Amino acid sequence: MENLKPSAGPMSELVASAVEYLVDAGQRSVLFLDIMRQRGDRYREHLALTAPHVLQYAAELITDGRKLDEPVNYALVRIIPPKNVAIDMRRRPFVVVDPRAGHGPGIGGFKADSEIGVAMQAGHPCYFIGFLPEPMPGQTIERIARAEAKFLETVISRHPDADGKPCVIGNCQAGWAIMILASLRPELFGPLIIAGAPLAYWAGVHGKYPMRYSGGLLGGSWLTALTSDLGAGKFDGAWLVQNFENQNPSNTLWTKQYNVYSKVDTEAERYLDFERWWGGHVNLNAEEIQFIVDELFIGNNLAAGRIEMSDGEKVDLRNIRSPIVVFCSKGDNVTPPQQALDWICDCYADVNEIRAYGQTIVYTIHESIGHLGIFVSGGVAKKEHSEFSSNIDLIDVLPPGLYEATFEARGSETLNADLATGQWVMRCEARTLDDIRAMGGNSPEDERRFATAKRISELNLAAYQKFVQPWIKKMVTPQAANWAREMHPLRMQYEAFSSQNPWMSMVKAAADRAEEKRRPVSQDNPFLAFQEHVSKQIVHALDSWRDAQEALSETVFLNVYGSPALQAAVGIDPNAESTRRREMSDEHRAMLESRIAELRAKIGDGGLREAAIRALLYVGSARGMVDERSIEALRQVRRDHAGSRMTLSAFKMLVREQFFMLLLDREGALAAIPRLLPEDMNQRRAAFEAMCEVLSASADITGERANRLRRVAELFGLDGEGEMTSNVAPFDPQARAS
Repeated sequence: MENLKPSAGPMSELVASAVEYLVDAGQRSVLFLDIMRQRGDRYREHLALTAPHVLQYAAELITDGRKLDEPVNYALVRIIPPKNVAIDMRRRPFVVVDPRAGHGPGIGGFKADSEIGVAMQAGHPCYFIGFLPEPMPGQTIERIARAEAKFLETVISRHPDADGKPCVIGNCQAGWAIMILASLRPELFGPLIIAGAPLAYWAGVHGKYPMRYSGGLLGGSWLTALTSDLGAGKFDGAWLVQNFENQNPSNTLWTKQYNVYSKVDTEAERYLDFERWWGGHVNLNAEEIQFIVDELFIGNNLAAGRIEMSDGEKVDLRNIRSPIVVFCSKGDNVTPPQQALDWICDCYADVNEIRAYGQTIVYTIHESIGHLGIFVSGGVAKKEHSEFSSNIDLIDVLPPGLYEATFEARGSETLNADLATGQWVMRCEARTLDDIRAMGGNSPEDERRFATAKRISELNLAAYQKFVQPWIKKMVTPQAANWAREMHPLRMQYEAFSSQNPWMSMVKAAADRAEEKRRPVSQDNPFLAFQEHVSKQIVHALDSWRDAQEALSETVFLNVYGSPALQAAVGIDPNAESTRRREMSDEHRAMLESRIAELRAKIGDGGLREAAIRALLYVGSARGMVDERSIEALRQVRRDHAGSRMTLSAFKMLVREQFFMLLLDREGALAAIPRLLPEDMNQRRAAFEAMCEVLSASADITGERANRLRRVAELFGLDGEGEMTSNVAPFDPQARAS
């Protein structure tokens, strides 16, 4: 075909373009099929491994969960840093827990720009909690939680000199699992970063995110039990992956493959690397998946505090004492912002109640990234995850409350830019629960609909377990279950195009020839433009079909489960005004009153350090935000004043005590400052100047902050010295660990 040259004529250019396009399209088709062959072969190689994963980094096995008293298929490994990465053992370790939601482990360290990668670049030791494809007999969600607690105990024991408890990152399914564990064992955790994890499973808005209706439309969790029974007590994770793919049919059926076909010369390795993870399906025990569906996705029991462990202890998210960072996205159709954040409204009446539990919650909402991009995208890793890793101490010492993390591009006009790392400046801005409610959510009518679906699920599951399940269990053998798993459509698409298919040997030979004689089409070829147009039309058609199907699903759910007759039949009062918020227990209220009395009694206790922190919080709170540059300036002050050194945990406790004193009795706390100060005016002046450095690190001191600073100057006996300028030194990267 190389020698085909159309004769001159009025159609010669069009014919030449057609020939050029046909040659390129033929070569691309062959090369695309060969990529599919490589995908199938890598799939088979991956499954043949004892512990298949996609971690880019070398790792050292620390604890094998199969050898615990209650064995699980999880393991704790230490990530071995690359030679060019310096780790500071004084910094708190990071522990990344990968989601077990159908795929294998490793996505949190899939590439250099990943959660693990950016944490190590910030100097933190890193650990990873992954899992094997097959669950251990008798393994449950509770048993996994106990194993992960042992893993964290091991990490803590290996870092006795670290400046804080481990920061734990939970992606997707691992997010809610870590939240459960943190509520049961709060002493094991430093800050938690919960990425793309659903915590309020009924939440959402009409016209979007229809995945929450699935449980009701399928009649409840009886189908989950049936699938597990057909798997001889194991649930095939490929069904979870397929459910995820069904949310975006245009990507599943067309875009993902077309992107490789249209960019066959450049996209092969990226596609094959991702497919190695995407096709690494894992199994769950029947007890595990039934817990997940009944207690979480249909039951919505996590935020409601209705989950109970085998020893009778209830899971209460309000028990978590570490800062919680929630990372979600408007573009995530699996875990939309409402499902990631509405648990806060379920647990707390307002921000003061968040503070009453000593809780710090920080959230950030991406405008567009999809579910996987939250913990896979290199751009997200270099921005949000990198900032979280670099500023985890800022998050840890934030006063209790609700904040939104925002990111501003760092440029030449950024004030004190040397005090910020990376390309972004992170700040935590104070928010209220109204900011979360403004995103939209369920009405009381919607709550009754989901409560009805939950009750229907319980009835259907009970009927299945009594009348059908015994027969299914008798009929299904392990051999039949294994055959059914191997024949799953998602697995077959890999197997069918692997080298096990004798026809694919011809594809490889043809691909080698096409590679040698490759003739890419020119970008201005009209037939290439037509190809792109057709592709867009296919995507539009599939998206339209999805939108119509989702609209129909929502309409059916709302009408069926909104029926007053059905609600009354299953014991749901159609006229009841449901309230999701939980009341504070008498025990916690008594503890809170005791703590308040203790803090009031301590307002006059302390010295210069307490006075300076109290004054700093008083002035800084007028701005309603905390900036990473202010924290770095505070580190410099701490480093330059050796006598004021204290551990991070002690500093955190000091900040919280002074914050609560101001919250309880601002005027009394301010009036007590002169009694805390030393007689030496030079010491007072040095402390005041240090405060000014911190306050001016991120913005000029103006307005209400300036007024408050002048009042502090008077309290310090420094009348007329309330107008200070910044004297902050340039940022020293080596000082961040100090």
